[in-house]
Amino acid sequence: MNPPIEKIAQEFSIGNFDSIFHYLSENVQWNIIGQNSFEGKTDVILNCKTTAQYFKSVQTNFITEDILTHKNKVVVIGTAEFLSDGKRLDFVYATDIYEFNQDKMITKISSYCISEKK
Repeated sequence: MNPPIEKIAQEFSIGNFDSIFHYLSENVQWNIIGQNSFEGKTDVILNCKTTAQYFKSVQTNFITEDILTHKNKVVVIGTAEFLSDGKRLDFVYATDIYEFNQDKMITKISSYCISEKK
């Protein structure tokens, strides 16, 4: 049985990419607003793997503050803290908007990431 779309979206938002790769449609689009965009499953997975390597190099603290769902769309709102040797490297306020098709496959991701000023 497939997990609900909210769970699929949350797993992606907190960096558990490997568990959701098979829920990416072949033509998925991921737009990290103001930074980068990735087209197609292969390109998105490659960026996920690069991001996951960074996550492994630091201590991460992901907090999901809210998940909103309407029809085939899911919005995940949260924060991410990145630390190294007890020092904060970055603190990010994030909102990810997911669109799913009728087969529960992610077709589009729009990510808004705002780093806290130091």
